Amino acid sequence: MAFVRYYVGDVVKMKKSHPCGSDEWEVKRIGTDFLIVCNGCGHQLLMPRPKFEKAVKKIISRLPENE
Repeated sequence: MAFVRYYVGDVVKMKKSHPCGSDEWEVKRIGTDFLIVCNGCGHQLLMPRPKFEKAVKKIISRLPENE
């Protein structure tokens, strides 16, 4: 299994959608916990790293300086 590196500003697609209907989230903080913000309604969620990594389907976009 490959190690995936996440950066602040990444937009990720989650396996399950948020109740607002959006499944795209922006990463605002990384570390032991991830702070992610829903792109649909702006809801903020603090999620432990193992749960976040299991819930992410793919990285949709990344800032150019992080590539």
